[in-house]
Amino acid sequence: MIVLTIDQRRSRSSEDKVQALIEQANATVPVVRPFQRTAGDEVQAVLDDASEAIRLAVMMAASGDWSVGLGFGQVETPLPKETRAGRGPAFEYARVAVERSKNTNAHVAVHGPSHEATRLEAELQLTACIVAKRRATAWEAGTLADEGLTQQQIAKELGITQQAVSSRLSAALWFEANRMMDEAAKSLTRQLKMLGEL
Repeated sequence: MIVLTIDQRRSRSSEDKVQALIEQANATVPVVRPFQRTAGDEVQAVLDDASEAIRLAVMMAASGDWSVGLGFGQVETPLPKETRAGRGPAFEYARVAVERSKNTNAHVAVHGPSHEATRLEAELQLTACIVAKRRATAWEAGTLADEGLTQQQIAKELGITQQAVSSRLSAALWFEANRMMDEAAKSLTRQLKMLGEL
C-alpha cells in the first residue's frame, strides 16, 4: 500500500488549508482509506494507485503549501475505517518521509523497504522542482494537452499561435515531467507487487 502524509507549511502564519484539501482530494482521488486530518495541520490517506499517489505528491509539493511524505510497503490488515487508526510499516515510512521532506527544497520525500525508495525520491524531488517553476500560461496549455488536444487545437482554444503553445510546453518541460511521473509510478507499482501489496 501507499500512505501519503501531507503537512501544511507555514501553518502558524497562514490560514488552515487542511479542510479544503481533504474535501477536494476525497472528491477526486481514488483512495483505499480517505484523506483525513491526523493532527493539527496534517493529512493522511491510503492509496493503492501508484500513478495517482505520485502525481498528487508532486503537485502538492510543487504548490509550495505542503510538505509531502510518501511511504510504501505493508499495512496491518484489515485496515480500520479511520485512516488515522492505520498501522504498519507503510504508515511509519510515510512519517519518516514527511519529516525529511520539510528539510528539502522540493518539499517531498519517499521512504520504503527497498533501495528503490531513494531513486523514487530523487525523481519526485526533481519533478516537483520543475513543476513548481511553471507559469500560469504553461498550465493553460499543458492542461489542454493532457486532455488530448493537439497543439493546433490548443492554439485555437487559447487564441495564440501554435509556436507559442510549443514554446510554453517546452519551457515547462511538460511532457518530460509527465514521463518522469509515469515512469516513477511504474517503478512504484513494481515495488508494491513484489511486496505483495497489489
